[in-house]
Amino acid sequence: MLFVYSLLYICIPFALARESAWNGLVLPGSQKTNALFTPYYVPLGAKSYDSSSPFVLYSGDWTQRFSSNSVHRSFRSSSQANASVTFSFTGTGIEWFGNRDDRHGTAEVYIDGKYMKNVEVWKDSTKTLRQQRLYSKYDLPFGPHTLKIVNAGGARGHLVDVDAFVVTHGGKARAHPTIRVDQHLGKRLAESPQWTLRQEGSSGVGAMQLVIISPSHALVVDKVEHNPLDINGHPAWGALYNLNTHAVKPLDMQSNSFCAGGAFLRNGTLINVGGNPVVEDHTSSADFGDLDGLQAIRIFNPCNTPNVDGCDMYENHDRIRTASPRWYDTVIRINDGSAMIIGGSKKGGWMNNATVNNPTIEYYPPKDIHGSNGLPIQLPFLIDTLNANLFPIAFSLPSGAVFIAANQDAMIYDWETDTEQRLPKIPNGVRISYPMTGTGVLLPLTPDNDYTPEVLICGGSAIDDTRAGYDISSQEPASSQCSRMVLSDEGIQSGWQVENMPQPRIMADAVLLPTGDVLIVNGAESGIAGYGNVRGQIGASNADHPALTPVLYSPSKPSGSRFSSDGMPTSDIPRLYHSVASLTPRGDIMIAGSNPNLDRSEEAYGTEYRVEWLSPPWLQTARPEIVKTPLHLQFGSTATIQTKLPPDVTDIKVAIMDFGFVTHSVHASSRMVYLRCSRDGSSSNLRIEAPPDGSIYPPGPGWLHVIAAGVPSKGVKVMVGDGSSPPVDQGALQSVLESSAVDQYELSRDGTDGGGDDDSSG
Repeated sequence: MLFVYSLLYICIPFALARESAWNGLVLPGSQKTNALFTPYYVPLGAKSYDSSSPFVLYSGDWTQRFSSNSVHRSFRSSSQANASVTFSFTGTGIEWFGNRDDRHGTAEVYIDGKYMKNVEVWKDSTKTLRQQRLYSKYDLPFGPHTLKIVNAGGARGHLVDVDAFVVTHGGKARAHPTIRVDQHLGKRLAESPQWTLRQEGSSGVGAMQLVIISPSHALVVDKVEHNPLDINGHPAWGALYNLNTHAVKPLDMQSNSFCAGGAFLRNGTLINVGGNPVVEDHTSSADFGDLDGLQAIRIFNPCNTPNVDGCDMYENHDRIRTASPRWYDTVIRINDGSAMIIGGSKKGGWMNNATVNNPTIEYYPPKDIHGSNGLPIQLPFLIDTLNANLFPIAFSLPSGAVFIAANQDAMIYDWETDTEQRLPKIPNGVRISYPMTGTGVLLPLTPDNDYTPEVLICGGSAIDDTRAGYDISSQEPASSQCSRMVLSDEGIQSGWQVENMPQPRIMADAVLLPTGDVLIVNGAESGIAGYGNVRGQIGASNADHPALTPVLYSPSKPSGSRFSSDGMPTSDIPRLYHSVASLTPRGDIMIAGSNPNLDRSEEAYGTEYRVEWLSPPWLQTARPEIVKTPLHLQFGSTATIQTKLPPDVTDIKVAIMDFGFVTHSVHASSRMVYLRCSRDGSSSNLRIEAPPDGSIYPPGPGWLHVIAAGVPSKGVKVMVGDGSSPPVDQGALQSVLESSAVDQYELSRDGTDGGGDDDSSG
């Protein structure tokens, strides 16, 4: 049971000024009334055909029925065994929508004469669920196809309905020019190790946020929108993705997690913090049936087994919430194993500004520190870095302090003394936080230099953040700059060392590899992050010219030779705004997402559900293996791990890694720490020393790797520290509850308390 569950229920009256909670894009035809959030939706670029369409042909006994909750107010229904319906279409995907309840049975589905599956339409409920996605397939070759549905009856029900069909065409990538041609590439590729890229699996929901939770699963979190994965009669916006089978389990999320942050706590519990409000102006699906996410703290307890049936998000806004609203906040685990929640905006929108800025930090669990009694603590840095300072880049440092970079600035924040040490500005006017989004990484820490920290920040944009959106173009070049600094007195005095990537990138992802290298992937070569804001939008995207070829950065090589794309495959899937990438325990990189749209779209650049797997060359070689290891590594202790090592290998390293919580190019809490190790004679037993304290590796989950001659093993999950809950101050917890209201922005949806009746969630 999570440590916060013991809180008493407290209900505090709270008076609020009524104001809109949304600053951003609103679709044409928006409405101010809540509507049922059903799976039926016609993405931009797709086409809907209702049950009365002349392209829909019926055989057998079908009855037309009328309902205000049906597409175009009518649907067709049959209880006759073997009654069928045929629909011919041209596209790459098809969705069939109808009703479900305990009167319905099963149906056989065929495409182009080939049997696909039996669809269970029956649901154990007397309440009819309308406009349900009964069947879908999205990977057809583009061209003409025929869908046939046959009523197969059923032991419990016998009805089959047709409400509508939606045909998808697949968002086509915008053509992009080849900018550079290497005349010697063929020869160099033959001499270089090869990476491989394959596309396999579908995320089911938009992969806006990604975190590896176990050896077998990743957690994928999106905003509320019309995703193709459904749960409880409405589209899902969270899912567990099986890394081995590619199966997807929908999660029953409650509040809107649009642009939330996240981190593991020291006991292995994951928190997902902030999000989007329920707003008074209809912003596509952002209004439908969800709870206000601005102050949400969603709890995901450790779920380490391959069977994830009992794993889900927990929310209770009466008892667990932030003290202030946060949208686009960064969350990191700090040296006592609690979470620091940094910045964000008090409303949804686009560019931050002084009116909506939340220039504060708070902690979870709340701390009574510096007289705050659990309430937010103002950081002048988050005022001085307006406007482009959302999703700041942050890392906990070996000193226990926190590095934070936003806009053109950076600092070291000592949270225990509440002091800021400002660092030299990012060179050459480059901005590195949303919407001029760059990416950053804390380079591997090693006891060989007493864990001296060094940070690398790549990409972004030099666009002036005071310019209006209509004055910014999607074609303005991103930055190729990487800035690197050693965070010692001498290193800070020397300032940022500038290098340049082979191409400019905005919205890139920097992924630490167990070799100590950094993979840079995803993003665009022009424009800025977001959608619907600038001139020359591609569809709704603020960015263009996808960066489709990854680049490897080797920090230990001499300056000028650290970047290489040799042997790197080129993807044909644009990964723009709301894309993610993470290392997996087996050592490949999971790449997913891209949705620069307010809701699901089939137009360029459309909503992307395909998942790619980028495999380093050493996945195809003989690898070391961790056979047995302690599941807990106590700080400062020594332990023996049993391994299988290649023969005659003397170059052996051991590292503990945090793969990070990934969203909006921020890899929060990402970390790699080399451990002191020695080999027990000629055996394969390795003696390792755990990190000395929580400042070197904040207590919590990690992935242990053995690296033999540059080839890493699979990661094995361990707990660093004692696995206990982070420190809890009951007085600070109560202060947060007494000083804040439950879902305060929910009042602005329709001027009433709460979110309507249970039916509003579909």
